[in-house]
Amino acid sequence: MDQLLQHLLNAVVLGGTYALLGIGLTLIFGIMRVVNFTHGELYTFGAYMMFMFVMSIGVNFFLALVLAVLLGMLLGAAIEITLLRPIRGADIDTTMLVMIGAWIALQNTEQWVWTGIAKSIDTPFPAEPLVIGPVSVAWSRVFVIVVAVALIIGTYLLINRTKLGQAMRATFQDPETAALMGVKINRVYTATFALGSGLAAAAGSLLGPVFVVYPTMGDLAALKSFAIVILGGLGNLVGATIGGFILAFMEELGAGYVSSGYRDAMGFLLIILILLFKPTGLFAQKERIG
Repeated sequence: MDQLLQHLLNAVVLGGTYALLGIGLTLIFGIMRVVNFTHGELYTFGAYMMFMFVMSIGVNFFLALVLAVLLGMLLGAAIEITLLRPIRGADIDTTMLVMIGAWIALQNTEQWVWTGIAKSIDTPFPAEPLVIGPVSVAWSRVFVIVVAVALIIGTYLLINRTKLGQAMRATFQDPETAALMGVKINRVYTATFALGSGLAAAAGSLLGPVFVVYPTMGDLAALKSFAIVILGGLGNLVGATIGGFILAFMEELGAGYVSSGYRDAMGFLLIILILLFKPTGLFAQKERIG
């Protein structure tokens, strides 16, 4: 029982960051209908920004986290303005090729700048873990789940309680009608891509100090993001959140009771089984963002 509780606690920490990745991706695809192949690289970008600020420049850890997320949002906005806006309305093949090219360019740039050597990030948290009854958790992981939950709640409130969120939901439902009603579609698309990118960068900047940072760390993260979005149902923020936690629980339990070598396989196996019976995802609903 103690071992099970420990695995469940670890899964909660990981699930928070998975949910951030899934929410960011489902926002971009749901509103813009863009398959964002750069999502994993934005995750990696956030981790490297944390390394640069904390280890190279010596910025305060918490300030570095904020800066990493803001830079991730700026990079996402730049990608939307320079790459996606000029080809808006083009066929999906063109858009996918452009995004694949951006993914390759970003990954190679990170490898050129930071080399392929894995890097670690120091944290200000005490080395002694937080002990809760029979389980223990590192303070850095407690920080991860607290920030992740705060970002998830903040994103949900932004989408459902603000004018920007209202514009995003209107654009998701009918871009042409939204434009006729005065919604600045280009601004909505840029804000959407920036928000999704910022959430991916946040996930990377939170997990980078927990694990290690390396140029290809975003590849598997991107695959899991797509899996989470499909599992939760396209355009469903709550579904993406729950899907992230489901994937994390399956990975952690698979690693603990089957083999650590099958950690990633267990999660994807569950997703395949679910989609065999419910191809639209667990929480798919017609025309939904929020």
